[in-house]
Amino acid sequence: MKARAFVLINCQAGTTRRIVEKLQQIPGVEYAEAVTGPYDIIAIVSGSDVNYIGVVIAERIQTIEGVEKTITCNVVRFDSLDSLIY
Repeated sequence: MKARAFVLINCQAGTTRRIVEKLQQIPGVEYAEAVTGPYDIIAIVSGSDVNYIGVVIAERIQTIEGVEKTITCNVVRFDSLDSLIY
């Protein structure tokens, strides 16, 4: 099953448009758009597993000039409530 994460990105003032354009060129980034609110950009990253997503974020996204902070929210899938174990 493919892994997916939402990445919330804060950037330096005046860099948002350029960063969105760079994000849209990165393999594994399905979607990236500027948003209003506490974050400047929301991106969706997908790949074979969470390790791949981690590499994309650490080596490709966080290294873009102007990116100040990222928060990663991994998507959780439940086949059914019966599959939950506490």
